[in-house]
Amino acid sequence: MPAPKKYPDEMRDRAIRLVLDIAGVAGSITAACRRIGEQLGINSDTLRGWVKQAQVDAGLRPGTATADAARVRQLERENAELRRANAILRTASAFFAAEPGRR
Repeated sequence: MPAPKKYPDEMRDRAIRLVLDIAGVAGSITAACRRIGEQLGINSDTLRGWVKQAQVDAGLRPGTATADAARVRQLERENAELRRANAILRTASAFFAAEPGRR
């Protein structure tokens, strides 16, 4: 079970917008994150991570988009479940094949 979110999505979106708006004036994304983070009470590294991911999602920066990462996680879970089912079926077929005359 994932940990509960510390910041609401609206606050996160607002903080990202503010950082991107003042990034040119502040000189860099890091400086903008520091300034906005202090004003909103958000750790600057956390805010910088949010901004980086928003840029990846928008296609402005290379990396794995949030939707793609979620799809990969879902497929990995499904793959693991299918592997477990195959192992169970393999064991069952070996069990029934080992005793051909018994009923």
